[in-house]
Amino acid sequence: MKVNSPMIYELRRPKRIEPDKTYPALFIMHGIGSNEQNMLPLVNGLEEQFYIFSIRGHLNQLPGFAYFTIQGYGKPHREVFDDAIHKLSRFIDYASEQYPLDLSQLYLFGFSQGAILSMTLGLTLGDRIKGIIALSGYIPAFVKDEYNIKSVKQLSLFISHGVMDQVLPYEWGVANYEYFQELGATVTFKTYQEGHTVSLQNHHDYMKWLFHSLEK
Repeated sequence: MKVNSPMIYELRRPKRIEPDKTYPALFIMHGIGSNEQNMLPLVNGLEEQFYIFSIRGHLNQLPGFAYFTIQGYGKPHREVFDDAIHKLSRFIDYASEQYPLDLSQLYLFGFSQGAILSMTLGLTLGDRIKGIIALSGYIPAFVKDEYNIKSVKQLSLFISHGVMDQVLPYEWGVANYEYFQELGATVTFKTYQEGHTVSLQNHHDYMKWLFHSLEK
């Protein structure tokens, strides 16, 4: 963690960095009450291809951290949420300046609260982002209605949701899929007979999707 970074993060990168070469980047966001370490096992094996930035939420939320607070079911506190999006956007700018990243291959990855932020950042950053893996999230209504949404016609997404999700309803996952499709993004939507979790099959599917996306 460098002192001028807008957020605390854990970095994984290739062991041998070749001079004058740029690398794809993966920005990871955790769920509420979690931390930047808990997400890293979900991307094991990617560090030789990617610069991986696992970003800690800036708010304390025992037993870990959060990026925003909620005032009701599916309703983040607007000002806190806006601040999180601003901080994360600044962090992506910071990482892009500090590290040898291929700016045409920036990916976002999030679970639950992290998925909510990943999809929102995709909408606000548009074609700056190549791909998003959003596991078990939703898009707040005020984002759809009031945010300045950029073109996502060059964006690819892997969206997944558990049919038995007891935290964020499965229907919200379907709504994410339909919303991005209507905007012209390329969307892969996968469902699993699971609750609010990441299954082994889910892991296998998004890793396969990510490698396929890299080759394009």
